[in-house]
Amino acid sequence: METIAITGAGSGLGRALARRYADAGHTIFLIGRDEEKLLVVQKEIRDNGGFAEVLVCDISEPASVSVAIEQFEQLDLLINNAGTGIFGPLSDYSPEDVDQLLETNVKGTILMTQYAAPLIEKKNGRIINIISTAGLRGKKNESVYCASKFAVKGFTESLQKEWEDKNISITAAYIGGMNTPFWDKTDHVTNPETLKGPESVAEQIFNEDDGRIEIVIDR
Repeated sequence: METIAITGAGSGLGRALARRYADAGHTIFLIGRDEEKLLVVQKEIRDNGGFAEVLVCDISEPASVSVAIEQFEQLDLLINNAGTGIFGPLSDYSPEDVDQLLETNVKGTILMTQYAAPLIEKKNGRIINIISTAGLRGKKNESVYCASKFAVKGFTESLQKEWEDKNISITAAYIGGMNTPFWDKTDHVTNPETLKGPESVAEQIFNEDDGRIEIVIDR
């Protein structure tokens, strides 16, 4: 049985991943800022006979990340799933929008990885970074969002080289749009119901979680 930490675990893909790994008998730490949502997922897992704990954490704040990581006696897998999206023409982005995207998508991923890596290396463990297809190519009205995801791609690929001789692996998972609450506050996608569900994506990630360089859901 492994100990697994998942950021952004209160909804969408994070919730689906937590449930799938819990179904396999692993202990799940649900990480996020919204305690109420995390508690709902915890109850779902526990009601199904699984093991889950809640860690309220702002992944963009070093002190918050440090306190969260201190709660682990061991850690086998970190899934950096938390992310936010703000869309529109470049002229519409406020400085606050830019900060929010970079703080969550880039800084949050970097901090979680940096603080968790020593624990994960002790277990010969793994990190999976959830990266949108926006990290593979530019998209209309997604300039700053794409910039944040390109950054995570570069971060992940660099660590794959940096850690070649270490007992730790890091995987880039490339995923297209899903029918999740991610789209609730934007009209960038007019009909999210036409997109794939997070459960099938979580299933593929679970099945391909073996330390490989990439997991490609969509290209």
